[in-house]
Amino acid sequence: MDRLKEKVAVVTGGSSGIGRCICETFSKEGAKVISYDLDKIPYTYERVEGYQGSVTNREEIKKFVEYVKDKYGRIDILVNNAGITKDALTNKMTEEMWDMVIDINLKGTFNMGQFIGPVMIDQGEGSIINISSVVGEYGNIGQANYAATKGGVISLSKTWAKEFSRKGGKVRSNAVAPGYTMTDMMKTVPDKVLDPIREKTMLKRLAEPQEIANGVLFLASDEASFITAHTLSINGGLRL
Repeated sequence: MDRLKEKVAVVTGGSSGIGRCICETFSKEGAKVISYDLDKIPYTYERVEGYQGSVTNREEIKKFVEYVKDKYGRIDILVNNAGITKDALTNKMTEEMWDMVIDINLKGTFNMGQFIGPVMIDQGEGSIINISSVVGEYGNIGQANYAATKGGVISLSKTWAKEFSRKGGKVRSNAVAPGYTMTDMMKTVPDKVLDPIREKTMLKRLAEPQEIANGVLFLASDEASFITAHTLSINGGLRL
């Protein structure tokens, strides 16, 4: 299938988990994909390349955006997927834990959008998908920092939808809020921890990475050409 034929896509945090699945899915659908990540892992898919960099380093991002523009001529899709967790109850959370999660999950998303958004405005079109979380929608005990960033990402998506289309450009900005997803890292979590989550989920299971990637693919594609400022919840009916 070629739902993203000849599109140029940037995916942050694309070396593993949901991000890697998004990169591979986009490649299968005809896109040229650049994974921007601290870990530069070789891809077996011919249309995916890795670029090593941090979403917190603005100088690196500037160089990266110029590299993509020089090599491909445009940036059609941006998926802000890079993120971390540093969990603790609020009264036990250190300032360092708070700052690190805010810096990567929220400011890192802002950094990428600030540099790539104008490229899309100049092109007259583009699609930004920011990866939020069910935790950003409902909150979660022990994740005040993570919830704050993922809630912020939703608001940021809505703001960009307004700002980046002000001059009549077809630049769309949406968020995807996954529930708990069976990545390789999640597979190491004991069932006694995951079973209560499954019970809180209407479909009684965790998501597969491909199910999240499918939602991101839809929002990136022309099939979603009239969807912007939206949050797509892919959580099987989970309510935390």
